[in-house]
Order: sequence, then structure tokens, then C-alpha cells
Amino acid sequence: MGDFYQDGYVTTLHNFRKTPVEELEKRLVKFAKRRPMGLIIPALYSELEKPALAKIVDTLKDIPYISEIVIGLDAADKKQFEHAKEYFSVLPQHHRILWNHGPRLQELRKMLISKKIHYGDAGKGQNVWFCFGYMIASGKSEAVALHDADIITYGRDMVARLYYPVADPTFNYKFCKGYYFRADDEKINGRATRLLVTPLIRTLKKFFPDDEYLEFMDSFRYILSGEFSMRADVMKTVRIPFDWGLEVGILSEVQRNNSFNRICQVEIADSYDHKHQPVSQDNPNSGLSKMSFDIARNLFVKMAINGRIFTKGTFRSIKATYTRIAIDFVERYTADAVINGLSIDRDAEEQTVDLFAQNIYRAGIEFLDYPDLVPYIPSWKRVISAIPEFSDMFYDAVEEDNA
Repeated sequence: MGDFYQDGYVTTLHNFRKTPVEELEKRLVKFAKRRPMGLIIPALYSELEKPALAKIVDTLKDIPYISEIVIGLDAADKKQFEHAKEYFSVLPQHHRILWNHGPRLQELRKMLISKKIHYGDAGKGQNVWFCFGYMIASGKSEAVALHDADIITYGRDMVARLYYPVADPTFNYKFCKGYYFRADDEKINGRATRLLVTPLIRTLKKFFPDDEYLEFMDSFRYILSGEFSMRADVMKTVRIPFDWGLEVGILSEVQRNNSFNRICQVEIADSYDHKHQPVSQDNPNSGLSKMSFDIARNLFVKMAINGRIFTKGTFRSIKATYTRIAIDFVERYTADAVINGLSIDRDAEEQTVDLFAQNIYRAGIEFLDYPDLVPYIPSWKRVISAIPEFSDMFYDAVEEDNA
């Protein structure tokens, strides 16, 4: 049974295992009459060749309260896009595929660039941003959820619990973050959260005590989860990072635009598993190495936006403090794994901490040297202001692609 402890700035909605998924779905069907629900799934074409997405689609077919599904499809040529249309055709819900590299959407991208609206490099962040734009243009959904395409442990209860906080009209929440226990039958997973984000936030709190933003970020139990839900109007205001800092960046934007009592987190699964990124010790541009750099830089950018000042000396101290705190976390997780009969490779964990420490310092120095390289895409409010007709053009282009 889950605990009931409330800590930090945001409400935690636990799973006491008392309400069956059938009851939650019955309520959600009722809520959907007033608050239609849409789902965003960013995906690479390669995900269509893997069993995780097949299970997700098979599960979604039987979920009655979702009325709109938008799939952001990256890295697909025309033949692959046509296959994707056939692949998702089994969904009974109104669904559309964003062929992000198709000629129609490429023309619209040129229009954005002509107005100096830069959407960054290809990746999940850019994909999600365009999905947000289409959802806004569609106007069919009032409550929107997002999750990845590679969830191995996918289930109807996960989806229902993710939607519920922003769908129930008696609740006040505008944004909800999913959390869960990251492990399989043998070992504890979630290295980027356990060994990077939480220790880094705890480090920054030593340098900037009583910082409201850091307290807010430290309230989340699984800060890098790719599952969240929101009211539709939230999509218009957030500036999304186009790199690996997506989850951290979205939380930062939500905190900036909403009061704490409108934000919550919900336990959506007893355990969770998806594909794992390699550490990439020898390649700083891939895997957890690239992820750690991007996440650290996003945190530093947000702190600077809030008026915090960094120097090279500060980042040297941050690196040293982080390393000590992260090693202490390795000790904690080792004990936790042992008492629960799970394996943990302490040497590999500490090597990962060393890599993260190097990337934290490198991200800090690059931020000082190139402060204008902020990896955020402008909000859709700016797009609509700059190009009032863009939403209609975007909607029509996606409709033509899916015809």
C-alpha cells in the first residue's frame, strides 16, 4: 500500500489500491462530457516496429473516455508514414498523425523561421511542441495527457490515474505529473533521476537556500517521468526545451505560470519500465551523457532567469558538492536495493556519478560562455500573435496528410 505523506509545494495523490480502474473509467466517461480528453504520443518511426507501442495501441482501443489522439511521428519517409496511418487505423478514437518531416509541415516550418521563431533541433521536445500546436489548432480537447511510445508496463489504470486530476471538475489542478517506482524484477533503474537530478537540486539548495523554485522542483518524486496531463490552456503558455531538458523545462514553465495549488503529482503505477538509455561514457552527444548535460544546463538557465548569478568558481564548487551528495545517494540506494532483494552495481553507479559531475561543470561553463544559447522554443501564444493564420494552416496541413 502506498503512503499518504504530503511534502513539498505540490499535492501528492497516492494510490491506496481502493478504487478499481473500472470505477475510475466510469467517472472519466462522465467527466469527458464536460471536459473532452485528448492524448499526445511523440514517437520515432522505429517505435512502430517494437512490441511496446503495439501494446499501447491495443490498450487504447478499449479506453472509452479518450476522444482524440495525436501521434507526433519523427524520422519517417513517405512509405513509412503511409504504414503509420495503417498501423494506427485500428484506433476508434479521432486520431491524427503529425508527419513532422513531410513536405506540408516542412513548408510551415519555413514560415516559422521567416518570422524568427526557431524551434530547435529535431527531438522529443520539438515533436511535443508541434503536437501542442496541433492540439491547440484542433480545439477538440480540454484535458490533455502525454506519454512516451516505449512504455513496456503500459495499462489502463496508468492512463486513468494520469487523466483524473485534471479531468475531475471538482478538482482545482491544471497540471499533473505522473510518478512511479522505476525498477524491474532484478534491479533499481532511473539513474538520471536518482544520480543526477535529485542530487543536483539538493546541491543547488546548499548554494541558494530557501529558493522557491528549487523547493518546488524537489517536491516531485520522479521529476523525469515522461507522463503528465494538463488543461488545454496550459499548452499555449509553456516554452518547451527542444533537448533532453524537456521534463525539467516544462515543470519550470508550469511553475512560472501557475500557483502551486494548481499543480499536483499522481502515482500512476506500482512499477514502470521502458527502454533504457546507454550511459555513453565516450560520447558526450548521446545517451545519459547528453541527457545530463542538457538537464543541468536547463536548470542553470532557469536559475539565472530567477536572478541567480553564477561564476566559474561557483560551478567548480557545485561540481565538488554534487559529487559528494551523489555518492551519498549511491550509498542510500545500495542499502535500499539490498534490503529489497534487488541488485545494484555500485562501481557502475559511482562511475556514472563521475560522468554526471563532469557534464554538470561543462554545462555550467558553456552557459557562461554562450548565455544566448537558451534551448527553449517560443510559446504558441507568440506563434499565434506573429502569424494569426498559422493554426488554421497547420490544422489543414495535418488533415490533408491524413486524408
